[in-house]
Amino acid sequence: MNSKPNLSFWQIWNLSFGFFGVQIAYALQSANISRIFATLGADPHELSYFWILPPLMGIIVQPIVGSLSDRTWTRFGRRIPYLLGGALAAVVVMCLLPNAGSFGMTVGAAMIFGLTALMLLDTSINMAMQPFKMLVGDMVNEKQKTFAYSIQSFLVNAGSVLGFLFPIVFTWLGIRNIAEPGVVPDSVIYSFYVGAGILILCVLYTVRKVKEMPPAEYARFHGIDEQQVKAAKTNIVHLLRKAPKVFWTVGLVQFFSWVAFMYMWTYTNGAIADNVWGVSDSGSAEYQQAGNWVGVLFAVQGLASVLWALLIPLFRSKKMAYSLSLLLGAAGFVSTYFVHDAYGLFVSYSLIGCAWAAMLALPFTILTNALSGENMGAYLGLFNGTICIPQIVAALAGGAILLLLGNSQPMMLVAAGCSLVLAAICVIFIKEKE
Repeated sequence: MNSKPNLSFWQIWNLSFGFFGVQIAYALQSANISRIFATLGADPHELSYFWILPPLMGIIVQPIVGSLSDRTWTRFGRRIPYLLGGALAAVVVMCLLPNAGSFGMTVGAAMIFGLTALMLLDTSINMAMQPFKMLVGDMVNEKQKTFAYSIQSFLVNAGSVLGFLFPIVFTWLGIRNIAEPGVVPDSVIYSFYVGAGILILCVLYTVRKVKEMPPAEYARFHGIDEQQVKAAKTNIVHLLRKAPKVFWTVGLVQFFSWVAFMYMWTYTNGAIADNVWGVSDSGSAEYQQAGNWVGVLFAVQGLASVLWALLIPLFRSKKMAYSLSLLLGAAGFVSTYFVHDAYGLFVSYSLIGCAWAAMLALPFTILTNALSGENMGAYLGLFNGTICIPQIVAALAGGAILLLLGNSQPMMLVAAGCSLVLAAICVIFIKEKE
């Protein structure tokens, strides 16, 4: 097997630049889904159920995209056709989702419309998102891989910051941040429109700039038989049986990490409205102000992630960087319960950003270093199950845990911190393999 050549900074940058636009879409969804469905009339105890759709679509779509793209070759490449198709679909759905309450439908019909749009948005985002992780695994050598995923983490967080801030920026520009009962405010609707435009421009940039390895070259650099690959059919059960041990140990860390962030996305809006503004009525102006502030806090988290992602490659031990980052995030989550000042929460969400940066970069670096190139896409698609399954479990359990915690949404963020502590402990079981 020949060693892949070093890539220039801009070659690595171009591989992931489209992720900047995809993450704007994902950030808009993450920061506003609970707000949108609460505005449509959802009960707080039901909010976690709406969050089942994103990971559910991920666990279905990403292994399919990974497996199919491993066996695909077109003049545009093997991963890029899926990336482009997903992005085009996401643009259409982003223009529909925030308008769920704007068509004069009943509350029930608006909920069904919103859920359908959310399902389609998650399908298309997952289809566009997964190829970026595969492109790094395909084209970057082991020496540069941590750096490449850190660049990806930087772009992801930069896109998140922009997406999170859109609603408060549009409100500052004079666009209405409140609307009739059951209707999503214009500040949110316009945010989705602008995000859709940026998404497609960024993806087109990557499509234009990146030239994937032809099959023969890919086979040479990954030490595989090209004819064998063409003839092979991916057997998911077989792949899981043959998966390296690190697939499962990193997956255990992933489980507790993504449970924590699922609860952050689901309950931050209600927690901040309760803890800082002292309101729970989703139709009130204060609740919508809290919704805008959630975007600011998530942007702070994203900025902190950008900075921490630059420091991660400086750690001599990936495991040390991983566990430390998760513990800092745990401290951030727990601290939100005790902070009642809107600006004081900047510290909390900065610490949470450290965990987020590590979760975006290190699991994929550790895993892809342990994989051959033959089923890279299929394994990365299957590995997405370690992201999706914990979110589904967390979503299903969210209402019951909320009841156990006295219906306190701020306490759900404390529970998220406890989950990150467990994730940090599980890092001990990872044994890296080159």
